[in-house]
Amino acid sequence: MKKIKVINGPNINFTGIREKGVYGNLTFEDINEKIKEKCDSMGIEVSFFQSNYEGALIDELQKSYSDNTEGIIINPGAFTHYSYALRDAIKSVNIPVVETHMSNIHNREEFRHKSVTAPVCIGQICGFGYFSYILGIDALCELF
Repeated sequence: MKKIKVINGPNINFTGIREKGVYGNLTFEDINEKIKEKCDSMGIEVSFFQSNYEGALIDELQKSYSDNTEGIIINPGAFTHYSYALRDAIKSVNIPVVETHMSNIHNREEFRHKSVTAPVCIGQICGFGYFSYILGIDALCELF
């Protein structure tokens, strides 16, 4: 694994600002820096993309198909629970994708328990704060 993309959905850019009891005190930029440090230590090129818009996330997934991205870590945010368009985009790119969540979505409100995107990913990691992303990188590198 030489090139990974980290894609974040709605409101993830407000990490460290919103619901600190759920998402922690690290800012979005702090988390990206920790991910970059991990990737640098493994000789992996990493790029980041965040959008609050479903179509922009789909466009970025499709772009990944042609820009030599070898693995994707995605935190779809609330789109996890209802975006069949995002699910279809993940499935169509034929790149290994790990779905991540900082909170344990299975231990939150009932509507968060179901992910429509996880079934087309190679796996889902949730509940470990920013470290969910690190575990996702490890999973991609171990499995591919």
